[in-house]
Amino acid sequence: MIAFKLAYKNLMGAGLRTLLIVFVLSLAYVLIVYMNGLYQGWDRQARIESIAWEVGEGQYWHDMYDPYDAMTLSDAHALIPAELAAAAADGRAVPILISQATIYPEGRMMGAMLKGIDTRQKVLSIPTEKMDPNSDEITAIVGTRLAKAAGLQKGDYLLVRWRDVHGTFDATEVKIAEIFKSTVPSVDMGQVWIPLKKLQEITGMAGEATLVVMDESPEQGSTIAGWEFNGHDFLFKELEEMIKTKSVGGSIFYLIILALALLAVFDTQVLSIFRRQREIGTYIAMGMTRKEVVGIFTVEGGMHAIMAVILGAVYGFPLLLWTQKSGIKMPEGTDDFGMAAAEHMYPYYSLALVVGSIILVTLATTIVSYMPSRKISKMNPNDAIRGKIQ
Repeated sequence: MIAFKLAYKNLMGAGLRTLLIVFVLSLAYVLIVYMNGLYQGWDRQARIESIAWEVGEGQYWHDMYDPYDAMTLSDAHALIPAELAAAAADGRAVPILISQATIYPEGRMMGAMLKGIDTRQKVLSIPTEKMDPNSDEITAIVGTRLAKAAGLQKGDYLLVRWRDVHGTFDATEVKIAEIFKSTVPSVDMGQVWIPLKKLQEITGMAGEATLVVMDESPEQGSTIAGWEFNGHDFLFKELEEMIKTKSVGGSIFYLIILALALLAVFDTQVLSIFRRQREIGTYIAMGMTRKEVVGIFTVEGGMHAIMAVILGAVYGFPLLLWTQKSGIKMPEGTDDFGMAAAEHMYPYYSLALVVGSIILVTLATTIVSYMPSRKISKMNPNDAIRGKIQ
């Protein structure tokens, strides 16, 4: 208790120096929470959007399907298994057939993926109801990214060429029934969506699909021959790695602030030990052990961190709460990262993040305060009282 009282008195006596150190430390607290909250919010929001638009609660992939190898698409299709067909009929799954295609907007040639999907599905947020499966002409929907790249408007006709199951090329015009906006680039970047039955018909793949998106995860251990189930752990693996890479780069900023604050604490402790040798010698002469004196200086450094928590909460809590509620407008081109990114990003500040940041900065400050304080244990009380440096 004496150590805390003496440490508090010394900090208050330091005045402006203490205030500056506490302010810089509080900035480190706020920046650590803000930056990590931003990436956690990005991860959380990207997961929610991806589940709604593309992933569902998991997907069954044909064994030959590899989204990164277009050459596998010619073989990555098979009849939809009875259990998955039943789930699709009940609205608990949505089969998707994928075929490589070439589109010719305004006479230009562009590569694309032709995807067939049931127009009645409710599993994904894709507006499939805008397509008419019973129309004599093929109706299609595309996302804003492809529409912008190809210069398409609602009602336009687009020439599409594909290859059927026998390897024969065929082509026709499809009518753009709707242009939808999605935060998930992989749903609309180079994707042309048409009714599933139409794609099965023109490719000669009746009743077949490449993958099936599930509305509910299957029971553990359940398997389907020729089909592999991929859950969120697998489907979000790249997302996690990408956000982890971005977070490592972002952490450099708050680490610089933290390093500056810790350097200020270290210099303050060194200066205090140099200037307060008579005080240290008096403490020892009065019967305090060297460990107790070291404890006073270490507590002084640790109290900087505690005071920084209080100061940071005064201005940081309203600021962080406002950013979480209002969101942060993302710059144009963010979706070029290839991951889900909405126009506004909403940080997510978990209790573990806040507590972890407080513990990190407090421990770092205490350790940095202890390092120069070890010199006290080597001081001679008589020389210290006379102000002699050893």
